Amino acid sequence: MRFAQRVHHLKAEGAYHVLARAQALEAEGRNIIHLEIGEPDFNTAPHIINAAMTAIQKGLTRYNPPSGILELREIIAGQANKQRGLEVRADNIVISPGAKPNLFFPTLCLVGPGDEVLYPDPGFPTYEAMIQVAGGVPVPVPLLEDKDFSFDLETLEGLLTERTKLIVLNSPSNPTGGVIPREDCERIAELAIRHNCWVLSDEIYSRLTYDGLTAPSIAALPGMADRTIIVDGFSKTYCMTGWRLGFGIMPRELAQQVQLMLTHSIGCTAHFTQYAGIEALTGPQSWVDDMVREYQKRRDLLVEGLNELPGVRCKKPQGAFYAFPNIRASGKTSEELANLILEKAGVALLPGTAFGSRGEGYLRLSYANSQENIREALQRMAEVLRQM
Repeated sequence: MRFAQRVHHLKAEGAYHVLARAQALEAEGRNIIHLEIGEPDFNTAPHIINAAMTAIQKGLTRYNPPSGILELREIIAGQANKQRGLEVRADNIVISPGAKPNLFFPTLCLVGPGDEVLYPDPGFPTYEAMIQVAGGVPVPVPLLEDKDFSFDLETLEGLLTERTKLIVLNSPSNPTGGVIPREDCERIAELAIRHNCWVLSDEIYSRLTYDGLTAPSIAALPGMADRTIIVDGFSKTYCMTGWRLGFGIMPRELAQQVQLMLTHSIGCTAHFTQYAGIEALTGPQSWVDDMVREYQKRRDLLVEGLNELPGVRCKKPQGAFYAFPNIRASGKTSEELANLILEKAGVALLPGTAFGSRGEGYLRLSYANSQENIREALQRMAEVLRQM
């Protein structure tokens, strides 16, 4: 069959490929520990579930504005002003079913054929996909392990041209867990203003930071509010991956265009899930704080254990729920070692190359799993690695 050029480069996310292989092994009776999927292992809080059920019982199951209901957008705007240091209103907010539409649609609105887009490598695979679908030119920018996986700023500056339309940021990062420090954000902002390009800042993990660290938003820096799109959502912070509820914060004129994209594609986000979102944002937050503390304990457990494995060294991630250990000393490629660990140890994890060519020499492990399972996974991995 012949397909349009825009889909020729699309490929599945590596996490789903590994998950399928792991499930096939489970079907054969193998016990597999899943550290491959980036999904909270905690359940959605009961008060959020109850809010959605109440909304359904009230008949809030109909069409609603493509950009989302006003009450939710006003709450998001108010919290963005308070927590991120912004000055936005409801008409700067676009609600979407999951965060990905607010990655794709602003890119489609801004990027045309031949426009260049800088994005992190290693990075979330959707970034390259959305650039290609828009007809743009993907320009990967290295993240440096010795900078806690922030950008190589000299390389970033050298890659900027008159054709650069957009810079994609992700902080905290998937897959590295790195947080872009404020001084790096300031330098990127300076370059974006000088080259008159947009910034898309994926902040889906912004609440998941550790050791008292916060992830600064580049949108709050001088001159950046009018050229930045913030993408966030409820999946990671509120354990609502299957609810499909996300949002974007952007200049009003762009929000209007993204709203039109939503109108002619998705229509609108489910009515009752937005009331669940209202409850998530305005209801008790202590359970989120407890979850973050538990993630930090798991992070510390996993990183300590990884650093005791032969041929492995691992920086302590500052956010999200991923570790990104360096395995170059093992003498194997990322894919070879990931396959070996799955087949021999029964531990599903991802090769760094699932996130770009600069991921070679690394693995990604999600610590959205119990401490008990993390300990068992480390023990199994140790047995395999010591036999190499």
